[in-house]
Amino acid sequence: MTMSQGARRPTIADVAQAAGVSRTTVSHALNGIGKVDPRTRERIKGVAAELGYRPNLRAQRLRRGQARAIALVSSMPFAVAGGPSRLGFYMEVAAAAAERALVHEYALVLIPPVQSGAALYSVDIDGAIVVEPEADDPAVAQLRERGLPYVALGRPTAPDDDAPYVDLHGGRVAELLLDHLRAQGARRPALIVGESTRHSSLDARAAYERAAHAHGWTPLVATAPEEGGEQAGYDRCAALLTEHPGIDALCVLVDAFAVGAVRALRDAGRRIPDDVLVATRYDGLRARTCEPPLTAVDLRLDRAATAAVELLLARLSGQTPADGETPTPGHGVPAPEPDLVLRTSSLRRPQTATEAGTVTGRRTPAG
Repeated sequence: MTMSQGARRPTIADVAQAAGVSRTTVSHALNGIGKVDPRTRERIKGVAAELGYRPNLRAQRLRRGQARAIALVSSMPFAVAGGPSRLGFYMEVAAAAAERALVHEYALVLIPPVQSGAALYSVDIDGAIVVEPEADDPAVAQLRERGLPYVALGRPTAPDDDAPYVDLHGGRVAELLLDHLRAQGARRPALIVGESTRHSSLDARAAYERAAHAHGWTPLVATAPEEGGEQAGYDRCAALLTEHPGIDALCVLVDAFAVGAVRALRDAGRRIPDDVLVATRYDGLRARTCEPPLTAVDLRLDRAATAAVELLLARLSGQTPADGETPTPGHGVPAPEPDLVLRTSSLRRPQTATEAGTVTGRRTPAG
């Protein structure tokens, strides 16, 4: 018998009466606590389902001292994390994280970019996932002040930050892009990264400097402010072309910067990919809808976000994640291996059947 529309909602007392047990036994059975015979526990759950009983979540949270909510936070401005549409890196992470959190009966709270102020002091949460924290990250500072546990999506770069993290393979991603540009004939590539101290920027610079040394490139690294978005990418690319007109490839780590760089190249009369190859890190909406479409990397953010949720909930419960061991402080669990997605912006020479779309042993989309 289920509850009809307009009828009184069944209470825990109704379940107890129908099951022939005490209210305490019902509470223990439904909450997975206490010593209740497994057969009795299942019978009580069946009675509760038949009656249409739903626990009072607010009362449960008050009793447990838990909010049953986790936050997704970042200091990354929307100009690079989402853009005018608010659809991008941050929201792709949020969608997957929210779905996984709900499986564990947690709500996901989205916090606007934390720059300063009290963004995290007014929300009732049990912990947080910090997306690509900077070395001196305001979100991390506020979480620490509140004494709330957190994990990072992307390696923390602060020397004293020992939070567990999901490794987004910052160095490997940059290597994939640079190796591809070189295979396409690039001999004077430049790197454009954000001014931040996020792992993706630091790892890309290190990978670029290694590649420059190995291949005899003259290092050309330019930085742009994250809050400037596409316009910052445009301005920095325009300046690079003036200072170094021989550039034949651009590895533009932030997709917003890459879209701006494409406009700057076009305004300068440079053809893409004939004159200048272009590749970016994140295979999101910007990379796919840019003209020409941008070669980018599939970071497998859905799986990385899911891993971050599991890592945080394991930390909250003091247990290990379902798919592996909780890393020791300052160590991370790897996200799935990234894949290069080849598109027009970086395909200068025709590829053979074995080359097209094949990176790190996987078949990836080309075109």
